[in-house]
Amino acid sequence: MKELLDFINASPTAFHCTENIKNALEGEGYKELKESDSWKISKPGKYFVKRNASSIIAFSLPKGKAKGFRIFSAHSDSPSFRIKENTEMVFENNYVRLNVEKYGGMIMASWYDRPLSVAGRVVVREGNELKEKLVNIDKDLCVIPNVAIHMKTDLNTGTTYSAQNDMLPLFGDITSKDKFEDLIAKEAKVDKKDILGKDLFLYARQKGTYVGSKKEFILSPRLDDQACVFSGLKGIIEANAKDYINVLAIFDNEEVGSGTKQGAASTFLEDTLFRITDSLSLNRTEYLKLLSNSFNLSADNAHSVHPALTSKADPVLRPYMNKGIVIKFNGNQRYATDAYSAAFVRKIAEDIKIPVQCYANNSDVAGGSTLGNISTSQVSVKTADIGLAQLAMHSSVETMGSKDVKDMIALAKAFYEED
Repeated sequence: MKELLDFINASPTAFHCTENIKNALEGEGYKELKESDSWKISKPGKYFVKRNASSIIAFSLPKGKAKGFRIFSAHSDSPSFRIKENTEMVFENNYVRLNVEKYGGMIMASWYDRPLSVAGRVVVREGNELKEKLVNIDKDLCVIPNVAIHMKTDLNTGTTYSAQNDMLPLFGDITSKDKFEDLIAKEAKVDKKDILGKDLFLYARQKGTYVGSKKEFILSPRLDDQACVFSGLKGIIEANAKDYINVLAIFDNEEVGSGTKQGAASTFLEDTLFRITDSLSLNRTEYLKLLSNSFNLSADNAHSVHPALTSKADPVLRPYMNKGIVIKFNGNQRYATDAYSAAFVRKIAEDIKIPVQCYANNSDVAGGSTLGNISTSQVSVKTADIGLAQLAMHSSVETMGSKDVKDMIALAKAFYEED
């Protein structure tokens, strides 16, 4: 799906992802609200609100009395390397490298020997005000070069990586010294002395593409979780709100635990839902009644059975790419799916004739968690954790099925139209 690949290519960071969602929503008539303003909303109506420029919640209102909320949630961030302050490091008066740290649990080896660049946001002073500006150095800027096999003979038999030494990207030769800040300032179109804050990240420059004998797979950076973000965005845009308030909730910082003011563990979703009902002159009891009849589809990609490591998957729950939406289960509640929420997803999928499959960790292999069980700590609603089967999760470039994103868009649209 070219539209998905274009979205990912234009979204090298959570900030750009959120901005692209904003632009798409505004193109469909959604109006921006500010958390710092009083809200005036009307039915029917379409609105969105941002927090930290890296998380966004959109909602559309039905004409009549709402029965509850239909929430589709996903995350805007992906594992990467964050650029540290005092960025440049000079080595032996010959090379300039960038000082970075890990953001999330990436496959570090996948970042070697490929074109990389830098993107994110800067905060600049304009008079007495602070303004945010997105930056993206849209060129092949740097590389993390591997060590020759002759000098590190365990590269093919098992090796460890030092984030502080091995993963520093090569920015240039000594003539590049003191040029990084100039480059960022030029991209932001400001004087570098006016840049007072930076949230900058490395990103892989590879464009998304199709692979496989019949183009049955997508190979792209940031499929986790921008494929689900894109699906939810398309779903809410294409759906007609009926008896529910449709909500698209895209959170930052899932890859580092969601414990930020803009993460799924924050009050962002709760604050937004409450302000919707408050703006509609509903009291707290009516708000809680709406929550009791609400549902959250937490969409974050899932592990496909890997052809080289089939024993790592559960013996019988074995999701494959292009075989349908994955419903995720975990006995320790790392995923929020239970019998009712699984049945709810299956019912919608059956009605629109798309396949579903199930995932649980091999009981001897530790797994991660996702948005569903985290967000329910703030907004207690029925929740199912779902995703799209993929390989190489948290690699700089990942693989998923070409067909699956179409199924996720169809599921999101049907979910929003469920009455």
